[in-house]
Amino acid sequence: MHYDELVVGSVYKTAERTVTKEDILAFAAEYDPQYMHLDEEKAAKSIFGGLIASGIHTLSITFRLWADLKITGDDIVAGQSLDRVRFLKPVYPGDTLSVVAELTDKKPNRLNSAQGFFKLRLTTYNQRSERVLSTDLTGLVRKLT
Repeated sequence: MHYDELVVGSVYKTAERTVTKEDILAFAAEYDPQYMHLDEEKAAKSIFGGLIASGIHTLSITFRLWADLKITGDDIVAGQSLDRVRFLKPVYPGDTLSVVAELTDKKPNRLNSAQGFFKLRLTTYNQRSERVLSTDLTGLVRKLT
């Protein structure tokens, strides 16, 4: 979707993704090797009461679910920023996540008239409709004209 076709206030809902214990362990081993993500025994004694996904893992799933919608498709130029990332609740093995993306703003690119910026509020929910993550994404997309 081109910049010109984006409508502020539009809301997009993604598919779901269930997070497995194996997903959590593999991601943590590679990118966030902390005990609450890797060691079930220690995690069980923590404030979380069990193994949890890394916040960065949850953010990665959030972005993947959004990207799979292909709203901007091949018209996307680049991501500019992720702001106000909030890890609101832990994500446990077996949790099923989905994302609601609201287009909150758009404005022309002053440096390149063939592009425009858009802002999304991404909110990730678990299967109990509890918010587990929120962030504001700014991206750059091509214009039709």
